Amino acid sequence: MPVTAAYPRRVRWWKWAGLAGLAGVAATGVVAARDERRRRAYTPDEIRERLQARVAEAVERDPSGAPPER
Repeated sequence: MPVTAAYPRRVRWWKWAGLAGLAGVAATGVVAARDERRRRAYTPDEIRERLQARVAEAVERDPSGAPPER
């Protein structure tokens, strides 16, 4: 198979695309880990209070308690 001048460029392009993909995966992992730490920072009592406040707010908006239509 003869080596042409275009072959190294094509390989270089795929290398950059692969490196960009790896960087994207790493960045996604960092964001997911940060969000998980933020979620775990709440105590169970704080979570319960927040959920109860959200339920109360939803009931105020729609007292019938019917789920929204999709």
